[in-house]
Amino acid sequence: MNPTPARRLVVVGHGMVGHRLVETLLDRDADRSWDVTVLAEEARPAYDRVALSSCFDGADEGALRLPELPADRVSVRLGDPAAGIDREARAVTTASGVRLGYDALVLATGSRPFVPPVPGAAAPGVHVYRTLDDLDGIRRAAAASTTGRGVVVG
Repeated sequence: MNPTPARRLVVVGHGMVGHRLVETLLDRDADRSWDVTVLAEEARPAYDRVALSSCFDGADEGALRLPELPADRVSVRLGDPAAGIDREARAVTTASGVRLGYDALVLATGSRPFVPPVPGAAAPGVHVYRTLDDLDGIRRAAAASTTGRGVVVG
């Protein structure tokens, strides 16, 4: 007797919501009927973006990390975001060219920062603040600053 093949779930996005969705699914999937793949834009494991500002006060970035998903149940593709979705074929193609079939697809892509359409918005020294990489850029700019001044919009 052959066991029923696992259903394939692809989660596009590995922020807090996508991560929590996968945790909840695993908790409820006692018979392991789902084969889960998570596509993450960032090359870092999922972390708590809400607490990101604590890093300005010296908190360790590792403290922001969300619990690791079990590798025997979830494939997390760090730094390999979705590049295309073929709904008819029920497949996602990643930025690296990998094509993944799915039975269910969840788009948990999070947000993008709004940058006002004003002159100079794309100039060197202008930063958005949403990710650990953004935080690193702000820190580098602050360390290199000769004026010791900055402006926060929003």
